[in-house]
Amino acid sequence: MTVTALGAAALLLAGCAQDPEEDSGKGAPTSGASGGATTTLTVGVFGAFGLKEAGLYDEYMAQNPGIRIEQTSIERNENYYPQLLTHLGTGSGLADIQAVEVNNIAEITATQADKLVDLGKAPGVDKAAYLPWKWAQGTASAAKGGATVGLGTDIGPQGICYRKDLFEAAGLPSDRAAVGALWAGDWNKYLEVGRTYKAKAGEGKAGEGKAFVDSASGVMAAVTGSSAQRFYDDQGKVVYKTNPAVRGAFDLAASFATDGLSAKLQQFTPAWDQGFSNGNFATISCPAWMLGYIQDKAGPAGKDKWDVAQAPKPSNWGGSFLVVPKAGKQAEAAAKLAAWLTAPAQQAKLFEKRGSFPSASAAYKLPTVSGAQHAYFGGAPIGEIFAKAAEAVPVAAVGPKDLVIAQNLADIGMLQVDQKGRSPQEGWEAAVKAIDNALDQ
Repeated sequence: MTVTALGAAALLLAGCAQDPEEDSGKGAPTSGASGGATTTLTVGVFGAFGLKEAGLYDEYMAQNPGIRIEQTSIERNENYYPQLLTHLGTGSGLADIQAVEVNNIAEITATQADKLVDLGKAPGVDKAAYLPWKWAQGTASAAKGGATVGLGTDIGPQGICYRKDLFEAAGLPSDRAAVGALWAGDWNKYLEVGRTYKAKAGEGKAGEGKAFVDSASGVMAAVTGSSAQRFYDDQGKVVYKTNPAVRGAFDLAASFATDGLSAKLQQFTPAWDQGFSNGNFATISCPAWMLGYIQDKAGPAGKDKWDVAQAPKPSNWGGSFLVVPKAGKQAEAAAKLAAWLTAPAQQAKLFEKRGSFPSASAAYKLPTVSGAQHAYFGGAPIGEIFAKAAEAVPVAAVGPKDLVIAQNLADIGMLQVDQKGRSPQEGWEAAVKAIDNALDQ
């Protein structure tokens, strides 16, 4: 099969597009069209989450005539999530099923697990069908009861998207297998390829003036994400300052800036979008959902110029979960629906229709995933590429302030190195100061 792009189908750190909906529902039993009792289940999400758009609600209702599903959506997660926390705190105003973005799931499991149904025990849920690291993200610590309160919907396993024409102009291979082999297993090799690219891309060739990467911050996020320990340790202690993997990722990414390999763009800004259409950089760390974004921004002129190869090491960017509040009047029926929506077969359908990569590894054997190709990216076997990456992502502790730490490392620290010419040490110190101030609040 061929998976087509979804346009601007995803935004930063989320696997879902940000389009508002106006659906609403109260979760109370209503009268069905046939006159029989109908149980209405409400689902609260942020943006165009994909479940409704992929037709999954309609399919479930057809299979279960006594169930009616109604969805409410708040346009952006930064508006949705604070409301979710408020509603969980009061035990009112909740949908029967609520979506949770990956950057918020650690706070949910750490502070709200007692208010949520243990979906690991829901009928039809098989832990073995899911990626271990994704399952772990939705599971509370033993000290908090150890319940699996979040079932993963999608993930963002990363590859490296690259411009074949710019690689060829620099005398580098353009075949995706050969490209992946250039940096296989080592992010430092990715840096060395960048240096080779810079040395050979000039002299009036097509690659002259084209940077190797879009931004140093993007590199840093991908390198950090491939580490088994990041900002927190297994006991929930903040360790980003003392973890050599984090500082190493910062320093390595800073080298892309100081060596002149970066286009110095801030991701998800108009200038970054324009960089795709102008072909201003040769590579970018890209999760599965970004393929649609690239197609949308690069436009028809980028078709068959872009391709995707394996990243030096596997990492993940994005994804979401479904949780079921205990306060809901239909918790048992809601848990059954959440289990069905996140089952491998449904995740494969969501991928086929919306491009959201499955968090259930059992879906990777299904033809709609295993045989998936992307026509815009030269027929790249994206099902195979991203499944391989997803299965090798390390299980790592995720803390409640992961997003705060990551954003400050990128926007306060690395951006100053990349755009303002500050030294890596100055950038690091500025980020640490901002992070520590934010964590103390």
